[in-house]
Amino acid sequence: MELFDLPLIWAFIIGFGIIMYVLMDGFDLGVGILFPFAPSEGDRDTMMNSVAPVWDGNETWLVLGGAGLLAAFPMVYTIFLPALYIGVFLLLAGLIFRGVAFEFRFKARTSRYLWNWAFAGGSTIASFAQGAVVGAYIQGF
Repeated sequence: MELFDLPLIWAFIIGFGIIMYVLMDGFDLGVGILFPFAPSEGDRDTMMNSVAPVWDGNETWLVLGGAGLLAAFPMVYTIFLPALYIGVFLLLAGLIFRGVAFEFRFKARTSRYLWNWAFAGGSTIASFAQGAVVGAYIQGF
């Protein structure tokens, strides 16, 4: 048996991608969850500007984990995804909603409060869905 098997290397790459996503995007999700509790519009602008340079780059780690799982372990992917459809769908919907709100909030003037709530809602849904997926995985689907 070789010291470095290809499946083991891919497992480390996928694990690294997921861990990087959780660590880096956790800050963005936390900002989104706390967003409605900011006392003023200036504070919300500061919060938004603190995550603006890195927020979409952080989600790339999740894409690496999912695409790596599909490419390296297609059988595992075909078993996990149907069992976790609802959680994964909610996660992706929350991330998409949050991303759209993030972009349109900077452009909107009159409807900015709607995009503020959309950003907070998308972040909350994405965080809840991540917890639901991990909980379902730990319980054995």
